[in-house]
Amino acid sequence: MEAKNKAIFIVGNSRSGTTMMLRILNNHSQVYGLNELHFFEQLWSSADKNKAISKTEAIILAAKLLFVQRDGYIGTTDAKKYKEEATTLVNEMYTDQYYGHEVYTQMIFRETRLQNKLYPCEKTPQNVFYLKEILDIYPNGRIINMIRDPRAVMLSQKRKWRRRKMGASFITKREVIRLRVNYHPITISKLWNAAIKAAEPFEKDDRVLNVHFEDIMEAPVKTIQAICNHLEISYEEGMLDIPQASSSNVADSDEKGINKKRAGNWKKGGLNDTEIFWNQKISGNLLKQYNYALEPVNSNIFAKAMYAISFPVKLFFALLLNLNRMKSIGETLKRRLK
Repeated sequence: MEAKNKAIFIVGNSRSGTTMMLRILNNHSQVYGLNELHFFEQLWSSADKNKAISKTEAIILAAKLLFVQRDGYIGTTDAKKYKEEATTLVNEMYTDQYYGHEVYTQMIFRETRLQNKLYPCEKTPQNVFYLKEILDIYPNGRIINMIRDPRAVMLSQKRKWRRRKMGASFITKREVIRLRVNYHPITISKLWNAAIKAAEPFEKDDRVLNVHFEDIMEAPVKTIQAICNHLEISYEEGMLDIPQASSSNVADSDEKGINKKRAGNWKKGGLNDTEIFWNQKISGNLLKQYNYALEPVNSNIFAKAMYAISFPVKLFFALLLNLNRMKSIGETLKRRLK
């Protein structure tokens, strides 16, 4: 696989196994797993593609990206912390005209070279809504689109706020509030639908591979070998030796490997019948299309009505708490509501 501009992007609905996939690929001798950079959507919109920025703006952008890479994306970004290194990064671009996506490209490949690896691998789930832009910028790139049963996704989203006490100490109290407000079965179901539909136009594109979370659980070696073939890299022993961490259902463990018990965990409890009802009502056609069986549920009309009534209220407050994660509010909503 040619290394020039050969970036790997792991996308999909949040809580679909994207972090697990990043850890697997990061174990490869040629692939470097970057932090969630949230460049597309949060720091860049499609209107910026042909919009030149000043050198000062390029340095600020590079400093923000370096901060997110080194310190994480949760909390306040301190662009001054890496200003000196960002200046060096921008100077190494050897150009008089700067564009946001080129600064991003310089950063991810520079970080990869510093680790003595060839291929940067960036995992920001929301990038599924920017596949066209990513493939236009990186015609040699590769996409891994993670797909998981939406009911399992919903359970993981429902419990995600608990991660702060399960090993993810970097999650702030404010982030816990945001996560709890974000959760609503109708919201989560609609977002899953949107993520699936965003990737569907690229199903015949050889650069895009759909990977089911459940296939990794059932046949990890076979599935990862197929992914390596897609990426045009060799399968290596030890790729599956990843920490059993980041689950919303069990605390992080020192054990390594694929925890097959994570498949179908939503059937063991955690979701009530009404949550499952709303998910299957909204996602029913796509559930069938992606071979996820519908489950019989017994939900009364009052419980259904309560979720329907609370949905716009929860959605409003979720939008308020996520405004700082969108450079262009209109574009973000359009892509997710398309």
